[in-house]
Amino acid sequence: MKYIALIAHDAKKHDMIAFVHRHREALSRQSLLATNTTGTQIQEETGLPVTRMLSGPLGGDLQIGALIATSEVKAVVFLRDPLTAHPHEPDIAALMKVCDTHNIPLASNIATAEIILDVIDDIA
Repeated sequence: MKYIALIAHDAKKHDMIAFVHRHREALSRQSLLATNTTGTQIQEETGLPVTRMLSGPLGGDLQIGALIATSEVKAVVFLRDPLTAHPHEPDIAALMKVCDTHNIPLASNIATAEIILDVIDDIA
């Protein structure tokens, strides 16, 4: 089974946890992948199993990008904080580029994440 990757900047982690709680049943049928801090919080708050990569600033975004490039990810929910500068912005851009290159659905806000979950079972 391919992963759904879940990533959230610090200011958006609460939104990610709330999103996962709302969709716990649907997400429990998926293999979840996340950057370290986001994954730890999801696992602790919801009890769902999450495969964790490094934290985003330490290369977790790039690790997830590599899994996208090798066809191991079917969708990404990346709740970004657009109002704060991030020192690892090039890594974020690279993740978005690899999603576009490999035609992987990428949600950057709750509205698009909801749409992706509506069709996740139809995504190969």
